[in-house]
Amino acid sequence: MSNIIQITDFLAPELDVYARLSEVQLLNREFPEKGLFIAESPKVIERALDAGYEPVSCLMEKRHIEGEGKRILDRIKGVPVFCAEFDVLTQLTGFKLTRGMLCAMKRKPLCDVKEICKNKSRIVILDRVMNPTNVGAIIRSAAALGMDAVLLTPGCSDPLYRRAARVSMGTVFQIDWTFLSDDSLDEIKALGFKTVAMALKDDSVPISDQRLAGEEKLAVILGTEGDGLSDTTISDCDYTVRIPMYHGVDSLNVAAASAVAFYQLGNKQSSE
Repeated sequence: MSNIIQITDFLAPELDVYARLSEVQLLNREFPEKGLFIAESPKVIERALDAGYEPVSCLMEKRHIEGEGKRILDRIKGVPVFCAEFDVLTQLTGFKLTRGMLCAMKRKPLCDVKEICKNKSRIVILDRVMNPTNVGAIIRSAAALGMDAVLLTPGCSDPLYRRAARVSMGTVFQIDWTFLSDDSLDEIKALGFKTVAMALKDDSVPISDQRLAGEEKLAVILGTEGDGLSDTTISDCDYTVRIPMYHGVDSLNVAAASAVAFYQLGNKQSSE
């Protein structure tokens, strides 16, 4: 059994990583090799373990030691497990959403873009998508609907932020992703991808356009909440694509739009 440590005080220093360190502090931009992230809920933790992420410690509600968390504890023997009663843990913001278990884990070094894109035919590029809920939802749709990888520009929310990983249901550990070094599409085009800007423009083509399905390698680009993609990004793309709208609706939330785009443009053989 793992090393079980009872916590009775919300101010205990062992809870700092879960209760008092910000996402930016956990990320540790100065020393990224020391960066951590927090996985929430047994499902997300298990998927992170399956992907080879190394646990540092766990925090869980006491009643889950012999319950829902037992299978995970059997996999992380020797890792400190801090446990407490529910009334202590509910002082952590959002604890009720965690299904009773959190796990601090070491980050892995990011792969470079060329390595991520190797042997891929359908990728996603997120351009300054800042809301972690949207990032998590988009990654979940990408994994489910036939996309091979997700690339993020520097202005995007980190996929390993707690809310992003939770909303993704742990699919951030099941699909390849990394950050681009800048907002330029040159590197993607050099790898042979045709670029698809999702934007409502007068000259955009319907998402059902057969030329899109015929492209060997596609990069689907989605823009920031509200403003969408910049005019410069759109003009640099090979295609500008729209999702037809009805009843006077002018657009979809970026996460909803991503699901429609991936269903139409993703690798169909992935679901066969």
